[in-house]
Amino acid sequence: MDIREAIRERHSVRQYKAEPIAEDLKEKLDELIRECNEESGLHMQLIVDDPECFDTFLAHYGKFRNANNYIAVVGPKELEDLDERGGYYGQKIVIAAQMMGLNTCWVAGTYGRGKCKAARDPGEKLVCVIAIGYGENQGQKHRSKPLSKICGVPEEDMPAWFRNGVKAAMMAPTAINQQKFFIALDGERPVITAGRGAMTGIDLGIVKYNFEAASGHKCW
Repeated sequence: MDIREAIRERHSVRQYKAEPIAEDLKEKLDELIRECNEESGLHMQLIVDDPECFDTFLAHYGKFRNANNYIAVVGPKELEDLDERGGYYGQKIVIAAQMMGLNTCWVAGTYGRGKCKAARDPGEKLVCVIAIGYGENQGQKHRSKPLSKICGVPEEDMPAWFRNGVKAAMMAPTAINQQKFFIALDGERPVITAGRGAMTGIDLGIVKYNFEAASGHKCW
């Protein structure tokens, strides 16, 4: 599958098979994470075979099962756009994982932050984690706001590349499915802004990655 297909097929999955991630896929993930860290200045890490991180009341309440593998999104506190950067590069890994036949779920609150095994250097912050593995199912498509609530450009006036980006952005996972972002077109430059609310910085990064991956255009 190509990136646009992966974006379309990827849905949040909370129940996983009790099956370790194949060694060749772990190597691919580790290499991609290394490349993303070098490019972004983040300190993301793949943690495998750790049942403790999701062994919490909130995780059980959230119906997580066999979530024994996760990507820890870690980075320097000094980065003003840390959350957005974590969302952007985390989503890049999420979509790559989908293309490898793996399933994922962004998790900001329903896990044991103190139980997370990721290394954190002085001055670094754990932004969130991403559960990853072989899903018991492929998840479900989330509801989306009307296009007019998300984008300021009427569909009939959209260039084809911009339409591809907007559709991919609308498929992006956001906290509590809040979709607190807005897409505009400033001349030939797509601009995406975030509203106020919990996790909107992470959401903005995720949305921007989807838009850019599907449209081939850098957004601001």
